[in-house]
Amino acid sequence: QLQLVESGGGLVQPGGSLRLSCAASGSTLNYYAIGWFRQAPGKEREGVSCISKSGGTTNYADSVKGRFTISRDSAKNTVYLQMNSLKPEDTAVYYCAAAQFKPCVLPLPRYDYWGQGTPVTVSS
Repeated sequence: QLQLVESGGGLVQPGGSLRLSCAASGSTLNYYAIGWFRQAPGKEREGVSCISKSGGTTNYADSVKGRFTISRDSAKNTVYLQMNSLKPEDTAVYYCAAAQFKPCVLPLPRYDYWGQGTPVTVSS
């Protein structure tokens, strides 16, 4: 059974950067498309970015395009979300999720395996 654990969230000032990690155990992430989702207080969950099994396809929501970069490190069985030029509206709990038979497309479909989330707060 695939298990996902996010880390790297925290408090950052506007314009700052954070790198989120999604570490997997129980299976190799190479078998899965990986997505990053976020949910802000009082708002619906939003698909932010995804990366295909091979890593050859990545997609980003318009709200983060040009600021966020998703990548995967097969040797570490980990997917990252590098977040630059952070804005207060990026404040949310960020979740990684995996799906073996669903595509990396926007809007992201609901994936099958989920981590517990890591909070990101962008505030001065």
